[in-house]
Order: sequence, then structure tokens, then C-alpha cells
Amino acid sequence: MVSIYQRIYMDIEAKIISGDWRPGDRIPIEHELVAEYQCSRMTVSKALSALVERGMIVRRRKTGSFVASPQIDRTVMDIQDISTEAELAGHEHRFELLTRRVERLGETDAQQLSEAPDAEILRLQCLHIVDGRPNAIERRIIMLDAVPRARDESFASIPPGKWLLAEVPWSKAKHVIRAVSADTATARMLETERGQACLSLIRQTWQNGRTVTYVEIIHPGDRFQFAGTFHPMAKLAHTTGGSASDR
Repeated sequence: MVSIYQRIYMDIEAKIISGDWRPGDRIPIEHELVAEYQCSRMTVSKALSALVERGMIVRRRKTGSFVASPQIDRTVMDIQDISTEAELAGHEHRFELLTRRVERLGETDAQQLSEAPDAEILRLQCLHIVDGRPNAIERRIIMLDAVPRARDESFASIPPGKWLLAEVPWSKAKHVIRAVSADTATARMLETERGQACLSLIRQTWQNGRTVTYVEIIHPGDRFQFAGTFHPMAKLAHTTGGSASDR
């Protein structure tokens, strides 16, 4: 049975996601919600606080609660590319390919990927820019034995993640999300301070037991968040945001 708190949360969430309530729109004030749902002010406040934590609304003292502006959210379970997620959230995206080279897999990377040393790989580094500000550094390895077509792809006009999603089916994925501090090179590229908190997503995908790609994507911590709503009965993520995920 759905509690009143959950019903208030889901009703407001549905109106925001559907576009009925747009960014900047004021949502009903607390005493109006209390009257509508026939509940206590504490129950209403709990639902609104959960929506604030999710980033869907903002509460302003003495003026009320408002639909938040779109954020760059990366859903925790989905594999999408940064450009698509940014555009779905209403942001302008472009990227710069910084390095592209074919080389052999070294011992350290081979151990990390559980792949054979000396395998031929394509190593890429990209900078993703959202609304004119650096939003992510992408450092990627593509296994050329699994994705031979990547050898001839310049990636001059399409981000590697978007290309891979369109070209190569995957059967398994693993990722790790952690906090890191920006080193000198990272701080320079992301236009932030050395030592600034960043979010790192490391993801490896496979096709029938063979590694397709391994990527680390680093975001400035104050410009990005990971988000998702999970339903324990279905054990599936119900995504409620868009953005910069990658495969």
C-alpha cells in the first residue's frame, strides 16, 4: 500500500516529468497540499524534502517551493552517452578529441582489464563541454580485436560513447563510482582548482566475454550528480533524469 507521503512525492514527480509543471513553476504551498491530501504538515514536508534531495524542486524561505531547473544527471544504471543525456536535459553539448592513438596494451592496463598484454587497442581522450563549460574528461580504451571498425573511425564528429552504443552490442557491464581529487592536469582541463572534489565513473563493457571498452569519465563535483529511483520489487531502475552517462 502506498503511503500518503509516497503519493504526494509521486504525484509531484509525475507532473514535473510530464512537463505539466515547468522549471521555475511554483508548486502548491504546504497548507494547500495538507488540505488536498488530508494529511499532516509533517507528511507534506517529508515529501517535499525528498523532492529537494532528488534535485527536482527547490524550497525558498517565505516564497515557497519551485520546480528546479534541469540538471545534468547521470542515471546510475543506464548506459547512455554524454551528448545525448545533456541534450535530453536541455543543455548544449560539444566535445573535443584531445588524443587518439593505436597502441599495444601494457601490463598494468592488461591486469586491470583482465586482458592479454600486447593486445592492440585504440586509446582516446576527450573533453566534453556543456553550456560552454568543461563537464567531463573521458579517457577510453577500445579493444580493436573486439571492435575492428574503430581503427578507421576518426571520432572527429561523433563522441566515442555514442558511436559504440550505435555500432557494438554489449552483453555485460560493470562500473565503479568514486570521489577523486583533481590533479594539476585534470584541474586545468575542467577549469577548476587543484584538489577540487570530482566524481569518477569507471566502466567496462563486454560482448560475449570479450572486453569491448574500458573508460574513465571524470566530472567536476559541483557540476554533476548521479541519480536514480529504484523499485525493489522489480529490481529495476526507473530513471528520472538525463545526461552524461557513457558506456
